[in-house]
Amino acid sequence: MGKNPNTGITVKAEYSEQVLREYRDNPLIEALPPIWSYEQVEELIHSYPEHEELERKLDAHYRYHCIQRLFSYFQPWSTHFDIEQRVSRVIRQGYISRNPLAPNYAYDMQSIYSMIKQGNYQFKDVELSTPSSSGFTIIGFSGMGKSTGIEKILNKYPQIIIHDEYNNEEFDHKQLVWLKLDCPHDGSIKALCSNFFIEFDRLLADNTYNKFASGRNTTTETMIPRMSQIARRHSLGLLIIDEIQHLSAAKSGGQEKMLNFFVNLVNIIGIPVILIGTTKAMSVLQSEFRQARRGSGHQGDLIWENMNRDDEWDLLVEGMWEYQWTREKIPLTKELQDVLYEESQGIVDILIKLYAMAQMRAIATAEEKVTADLIKKVAKDNLKLVRPMLNALKSGNREEIDRYKDISPIDIDAFKEKQLKLLKLNEKIKLKKAQIEKKQDEKDKTYEDVVLKLVEFDVSPERAKRAAREVIYTIQGEITTEIAFKEAFKILLCEDAEKDKSNVKRRISRINVKEEADDLRTIVKNGRNEKKSAYESIKMAGVIRNPVEEFIMTG
Repeated sequence: MGKNPNTGITVKAEYSEQVLREYRDNPLIEALPPIWSYEQVEELIHSYPEHEELERKLDAHYRYHCIQRLFSYFQPWSTHFDIEQRVSRVIRQGYISRNPLAPNYAYDMQSIYSMIKQGNYQFKDVELSTPSSSGFTIIGFSGMGKSTGIEKILNKYPQIIIHDEYNNEEFDHKQLVWLKLDCPHDGSIKALCSNFFIEFDRLLADNTYNKFASGRNTTTETMIPRMSQIARRHSLGLLIIDEIQHLSAAKSGGQEKMLNFFVNLVNIIGIPVILIGTTKAMSVLQSEFRQARRGSGHQGDLIWENMNRDDEWDLLVEGMWEYQWTREKIPLTKELQDVLYEESQGIVDILIKLYAMAQMRAIATAEEKVTADLIKKVAKDNLKLVRPMLNALKSGNREEIDRYKDISPIDIDAFKEKQLKLLKLNEKIKLKKAQIEKKQDEKDKTYEDVVLKLVEFDVSPERAKRAAREVIYTIQGEITTEIAFKEAFKILLCEDAEKDKSNVKRRISRINVKEEADDLRTIVKNGRNEKKSAYESIKMAGVIRNPVEEFIMTG
């Protein structure tokens, strides 16, 4: 199995014997993969991403990457098996009438070429071999995995098969098994047809766009027959047109012209066509188109609605729940099952994104576990745009449901960025808090060491604690034990020096007061103020006494 540099899988034809008679002796069918059973289909298309229990212990930013794996989780159910069987049938049935070894193959190619040259773009009055199957339509709610499911199925088929020999005879042929187109967002049918040629060029390097679609006078009417010519020349087995709800009646010339386009596409191109779209496309595919397809023996339209709360839903959720990257692993309970269905209403895309968002929120807020309350909160905060549709589905009222033609996609990337910012903020706060606590612990340790050293120097514990506290807890930034000890000791020395100085001053003051009171100069000075003589002042102060009085008192 090889790889075309411009596309997906390209293989060299290997032919297998066919069980069914109508599929025999047809190299286009014999080169296809075998017809698979349901069990084989499940094994081929399921997707269970890797997950290890140890990953729950990783840092948050790694686990955010792990959560992305949820979006590759794919558990097929009955609808996928139904689609695979339909695809398998329409490709093979379509090839029955277009066997390149049958005589009608060359006749058809020549007739188409002639009609295009004559300008008979509707192929009127010409008989072509028509396929016995014309495909089917898939219409369903957005978010149910229509496109994902069909692509997983298509990718199990090689897209290009190279034939060079069949039954020992030369057979040089390139077989394009399937081609998928998305309707352009501008809603133009002409742009859609142009994309057909562009995709052919990309896959087969056929330069078809410049030949058939680039001219100024090229119209949709002229392009469809040329699409038929190219499709038959390369044995296109199946054409898939996705997102048909984008087609605009206004840009395409009205509703009738749109319907005519689809009818002509199916009838003229002559290969099976699968149309895929959301419920908005119901206005495009009116009864006239469905009736036209019904006359061609198609496989029946498939309406893909939201999942029911049944065994298939339980299997899907149980498989999804294993992918859990929060620190605490929570078992899946009935309450959680009920909440997930209640908030998603069986829309698979919402289910997966809601579970992913709940894990992101749990990690960002450090709650580290997914609970029913958390799921409800995430749904309330982030499903506002789709809430009306979900409420309509919950009511079961068909008129209410029909009011909402589509479900708006949930912007998981915007939510993820928001949670990452919250996570970074919480991590910064946590880091800052840890740094503060660390510094506090370091200061506490320094404080204890300084107190002990001061006590060793015969400082009382009370004074040591006070001095150490004053140094350590008033200084911003880090400080070593040695510096803190020196600074604290300085404080104590200064205190002692101030204390000694104060005591000296008090003693001097007391002496000065006494000396000043006994000073004769002061006594004389005070006496003069009272107009007394020095002798009288000194005598009155009791410094000198009358000799007679002294004699009498002592006599």
